[in-house]
Amino acid sequence: MLHKIIKRGGRKPSSKSEANEAAVFSSGYAAPFHNPRQASSVVSVNHASRAASASAVPAAGAAAPAPAAAPAIEALPLFRDVPAGERQALFLRKLQICSVVFDFSDTLRSAREKEAKRQTLQELVDFVQSGSSGRLSEPVQEELVRMVATNIFRALPPAAHENTGSPESADPEEEDPYLDPTWPHLQIVYELLLRYVISSDTDTKVAKRYIDHSFVLRLLDLFDSEDPREREYLKTILHRIYGKFMVHRPFIRKAINNIFYRFIFETERHSGIGELLEILGSIINGFALPMKEEHKLFLVRALIPLHKPKCIAMYHQQLAYCITQFVEKDYKLADTVIRGLLKYWPVTNCGKEVLFLGELEEVLEATQPAEFQRCMVPLFKQIGRCLNSSHFQVAERALFLWNNDHIVSLIAQNRTVIFPIIFEALERNMQGHWNQAVHGLTANVRKMFLDMDSDLFEECQRQFIEKESNAKALEEQRELTWKRLEEMVETNAAVADEMVLVS
Repeated sequence: MLHKIIKRGGRKPSSKSEANEAAVFSSGYAAPFHNPRQASSVVSVNHASRAASASAVPAAGAAAPAPAAAPAIEALPLFRDVPAGERQALFLRKLQICSVVFDFSDTLRSAREKEAKRQTLQELVDFVQSGSSGRLSEPVQEELVRMVATNIFRALPPAAHENTGSPESADPEEEDPYLDPTWPHLQIVYELLLRYVISSDTDTKVAKRYIDHSFVLRLLDLFDSEDPREREYLKTILHRIYGKFMVHRPFIRKAINNIFYRFIFETERHSGIGELLEILGSIINGFALPMKEEHKLFLVRALIPLHKPKCIAMYHQQLAYCITQFVEKDYKLADTVIRGLLKYWPVTNCGKEVLFLGELEEVLEATQPAEFQRCMVPLFKQIGRCLNSSHFQVAERALFLWNNDHIVSLIAQNRTVIFPIIFEALERNMQGHWNQAVHGLTANVRKMFLDMDSDLFEECQRQFIEKESNAKALEEQRELTWKRLEEMVETNAAVADEMVLVS
């Protein structure tokens, strides 16, 4: 509760107007633009983007710096008011104006200049979208990417759990979404970048010099933004870059892998895992067959371990789609996926169990009999444990598997192996489960087994009764043994007391 109050006090925007949102950090930081010729080929994602610059913190006892004067915005004519031959030069000058970054910590400060910049940005978007600009010259493209980098690449504000110092954050689904006060400008900058990337007039050979590996890495860093509107733009732009710049495709996949590894094995905190998985869902859908070994390793090393974090509910829908796409592309991967799910199956988290059972049904629906037979024994041992769960939603979701005709067909083909594993769990539900809905669903599944193979059903029932009888006899024997031990202890104690009295 405390961290929610702190967060709302310092981070929640006002509902009056998006332009007057409460400020939480200064956007005056502009990351230096990397020369594409100096970009490193090593894939390393900077995860320290939330850290403030050391130089931005004044020394103890030092006087606060005087507020800087508002930068002047030069008044330039509209594109329609100049000849066509001069529009690219005007475009370049307007880009240079838009490279000025304002401080949004005070909404009233430089209000006129901020509005002038916003209008100029909107004019640039309209000009690119209309197609009247034609093919942009290389200096204009370089300046455009530099302007975008100056505006969007910045230090992200602290996350909610970082504001309170709490080691555990609250449920993200209950948190109010953070809205960045710089969004009135950021949105138009993102829109301009998107229009530039998807424009048919953009020459990929020229553009890749500026939208390079360094630029892509810094875009990926921004996926950790808590503002959902920013992540949505980033998702669309990165997807378009992946589609248009084929030379960047392996690099983008590897960089996303690195983000997943850090999230799974180190932090378990990242705001953009769902959006990154949405991008990967489209990428996986376009994989050619036979599938490369690189893609199978990505499934085993990144996607399946993404079932481990506790916050899986935030991105499970996208993750399940990616997993199912792999199985539909290559049915031989079904055994790998199912065993991976069993490896990370939750023990005490019933909400995660329900999610896993839903995903398991989707995977089984795309599973062929040969792959099903390889994993059916450990699979139905786990399903049997779910059937006997005291949490009714887990037991109910496990019983819903028998509503799927394809799964029932797979079970029927292998009933001699599966019936003996499941039968005991069904009988125990019939004898003592507290939930009436689970009791009714269990009766339906039990009747389905009886109709499927009555002889096998009777044999399983006989073995169950015999096992119960043996267990009861064993329990009686155990009780008798303990009773004899107690009598022996009492006798020995009495003898010891007599020996002490005699001596």
